[in-house]
Amino acid sequence: MKNYCTLLVLFLCLSLSIMAQTNGIQIARLKYNGGGDWYANKTSLPNLIRFCKQQLKVKLADEEAVVDVGSPDLFHYPLIHLTGHGNIVFSKEEAQNLRNYLKAGGFLHADDNYGLNTYFRREMKKVFPELDWIELPYNHPIYHQHFDFKNGLPKVHEHDGKPSQGFGLFLNGRLICFYSYECDLGNGWEDADVYNDPEPVRTKALQMGSNILEYVFTH
Repeated sequence: MKNYCTLLVLFLCLSLSIMAQTNGIQIARLKYNGGGDWYANKTSLPNLIRFCKQQLKVKLADEEAVVDVGSPDLFHYPLIHLTGHGNIVFSKEEAQNLRNYLKAGGFLHADDNYGLNTYFRREMKKVFPELDWIELPYNHPIYHQHFDFKNGLPKVHEHDGKPSQGFGLFLNGRLICFYSYECDLGNGWEDADVYNDPEPVRTKALQMGSNILEYVFTH
């Protein structure tokens, strides 16, 4: 298993090198089974990519990819984004594939679009049954990249009126998954006319999204 994971790390690094030399590194949206709307927030990632290219001057592909959770293509992407409102189901093979990807150096950002929480936490226990979610303190580096968020995640949509929270899964001290809860970053990344959010709210959401991407690329 150790040799297998080493090969996956090498494959991920090679894929990223090829991407960087061509059209730029590509971010992927995670497609999952279970009936939940994995395709929610259709304009969110294109807007985030555009913002990051402008603000961070990183070489990113203009378009997002879509990758199935059980696909070997998962290892082509340094950052995968998961969102939705409803049910998620990972098969045993899909859970193992996602586990291998994250162990090999990949990163998952999950954004609760309201109604995702119960299902996402349940399925991630299939992926890493030995790990527990840890709420990240406000001084965690993910909140202090290009943009500074002294009070953690910005609040985009109210939902249940709860405070926004950022949770993480850590493997051998490395943050492998960041989960934005009661925040709805993806809604804030959407085109302005989708939710008519105030521009300062959208800007904060995009800034936090760029922090996530920058953290992934530098840690």
